[in-house]
Amino acid sequence: MLKIFTMLANLVVYDWLGMEKGRHLTEALHFFIEDTTKIFFLLTVIIFFVSIIRSFFTPERTRRFLSGKKLFLGNILAAMLGVVTPFCSCSACPLFIGFVESGIPLGVTFSFLISSPMVNEVALVLLFGLFGWKIAGLYLISGLLVAIVAGIVIGKLNLERYVQDYVWQIRMGEVQEAVMSWRERIEYARGYVKDILRRIWPYVLGGIGVGALIHGYVPEDFLLRYAGPGNPLAVPIAVLIGVPLYSNAAGVIPVVQAVMSKGLPLGTTLAFMMAVTALSLPEATILTQVLKKELLIIFFGTVSVAIILVGYLFNFILS
Repeated sequence: MLKIFTMLANLVVYDWLGMEKGRHLTEALHFFIEDTTKIFFLLTVIIFFVSIIRSFFTPERTRRFLSGKKLFLGNILAAMLGVVTPFCSCSACPLFIGFVESGIPLGVTFSFLISSPMVNEVALVLLFGLFGWKIAGLYLISGLLVAIVAGIVIGKLNLERYVQDYVWQIRMGEVQEAVMSWRERIEYARGYVKDILRRIWPYVLGGIGVGALIHGYVPEDFLLRYAGPGNPLAVPIAVLIGVPLYSNAAGVIPVVQAVMSKGLPLGTTLAFMMAVTALSLPEATILTQVLKKELLIIFFGTVSVAIILVGYLFNFILS
């Protein structure tokens, strides 16, 4: 089915515009048209159906579900719940306050906060549509592992003293949840799709544009020279490059597609993608409202190390 977008790009670039195959501009434009139409189609259709499922997971219900869960089991449940809940790093402050006040262990809370922005339906759907179920599955498994392991490590370190003092003083009451009808859920899904597309379309086009430039103009051996299998520091370099960037999964996946087409190893590519989606400077700014700098450094350091280890692991397995 997705071949229709390749056919559309062929029609526009080769037939309508009469551009010559093999030229840098031709390949870049073909990549841009094909991926733009393909990604927005996937986003529109899949997010609509997934958002209906997500309408059952309100913040209050999520909070109650995780309350009382201990380390290990709590980390696993929190990481899995993060995959299907509509929260991102922008929701970190109120969610963190609510989770901590509810008695959810700090490590369990971090497993949820890592998993939710990094492993979500946008990332999985686009990875499945562009690369197939094996790569989407690898990303799901590795993302959950990062969230679970990082949360367990942070929980074992007993770092509650590095949470801002005011967080412990807040008491959030129970919220009365309204029961939604199916008509309301469908309306919610339509509105959610519009809201998501409105907020992420610049990142999508920007990511596709960068990916198109890489695909059309970057020499085949450029990335392999600096981040290929022969460089033992390729994975940490990819993570260091990814952390300062700010993008969501929809924006970074076209870049991932382009660098993989140049031969970048899958483990290195997944590490880069995780760093971009799970760790960012805007997220750090938000989290400073609830975390002291010591815990913020430990959080970023732990997640970075976990991502690097996952990158090396998959490079080793798939080499």
